[in-house]
Amino acid sequence: MSIFREYDIRGLAGSELNNDFAFQLGRALCRFLGPGPHTLGIGRDCRLTSDAYAVALASGIFYEKSEAIDLGMCPTPGTYFAAWTRPYDATVMVTGSHNPAEYNGFKISLGKQSLYGAELQRLQTMLPSDTVIFSHPAPQDFITQAYENYLIASTPLNFTGLRVVVDAGNGAASLAAPRVLTRLGADVIPLFCEPDGRFPNHHPDPTVPENMQALIKAVKEHKAHCGIAFDGDADRIGVVDETGRILYGDELMILFARHVLKQNPGATIMSEVKSSMTLYDAIQQAGGNALMWKTGHSLIKAKMKETGALLAGEMSGHIFFADRSFGYDDALYAAIRLLEIMTDNPILSRHFDGIPKTFSTPEIRVDCADDKKFIIVEKLQALVRTEHPELTMLTIDGARISFPDGWGLVRASNTQPVIVMRFEALSAARLNEIEHFVRALGARCGLA
Repeated sequence: MSIFREYDIRGLAGSELNNDFAFQLGRALCRFLGPGPHTLGIGRDCRLTSDAYAVALASGIFYEKSEAIDLGMCPTPGTYFAAWTRPYDATVMVTGSHNPAEYNGFKISLGKQSLYGAELQRLQTMLPSDTVIFSHPAPQDFITQAYENYLIASTPLNFTGLRVVVDAGNGAASLAAPRVLTRLGADVIPLFCEPDGRFPNHHPDPTVPENMQALIKAVKEHKAHCGIAFDGDADRIGVVDETGRILYGDELMILFARHVLKQNPGATIMSEVKSSMTLYDAIQQAGGNALMWKTGHSLIKAKMKETGALLAGEMSGHIFFADRSFGYDDALYAAIRLLEIMTDNPILSRHFDGIPKTFSTPEIRVDCADDKKFIIVEKLQALVRTEHPELTMLTIDGARISFPDGWGLVRASNTQPVIVMRFEALSAARLNEIEHFVRALGARCGLA
């Protein structure tokens, strides 16, 4: 697959991506925007190549007689905040997101909307092919202070008495997250909060249980009320409760949905195909309109705008609040909303009392070449339709196969050469049966 993916541009730094590509991308963006001049804001994470790519990108923009503004090292939500509060025609975040340290990439917004899908592919066709040597430093408008001030002002509450371990994974939230939560009164215990694009302690992806073990240990050692982890560019949140149990995004969404629906009865609340049925049931029981949609931050933001949803969230920890906020995925803001909920009862595990117990797997990622993964999923869909017409299958994003007592999902990732699976059932034994059944169907279609 091209480095131009469904939601962003992503590839191996030094081979698939380099300074020349970033320069030409800046030029292509200006041409994509039409007659200029234009003004574009550029943020970056702390990966080892991000500074150089940001400079090259800005140079390409200046070469096209437009202006680039250096937003500094910041979380991806900081660039979204700039898009909503600054008169920029576009913003670009130089980030590899949750990918390994050897990757990097670019997340692009035109005005307040993410660039994705067919429009992102159209941008690819506008990359110049000539060779130019040009360098121009960008003036600075570091967005972090304004973004942090916005976060502080976003809540009327003070979090004094809440002890929180913050694991930034040496990523883009390393400085902002401890500062913001401390200013709000929380007793913050920082863990891996020194920006380091090598990610020397663990990979900054809170959906992977191994990456959460240091946080779990620290929560128990410090008798903290919770632990909060951020991915590499801080648009995804991971949480553990006071017992050290990992809470995935769809579980957190139950709390967030109830919180939003108290003030907004009947509101539309969205999630995606990997999320538990307990979430959709909880939304409806709280008086909300539950909507299941495709995985992907750009796709969800577009659907939120279309439907007027006040809240959306993915199992992976992308949480989108249009209630009292702008509607983009912001893990720092989600952390604040979580602590708001905990001010009523600081024992996080108790907030899940009464939620039906199910048995589920985390995301299961199976390596699969980009040129094969979508074909395999299509074959699986056809096989289920042909041999098991009695089963309900949702195909908006992969194949979510429903049973009376559980479900299984097989979908192709839009960001990595993998196929993602997840399973849920009402008992451990049934979970194993459903997973075995779906995996056997997948094996017949070429899934390892």
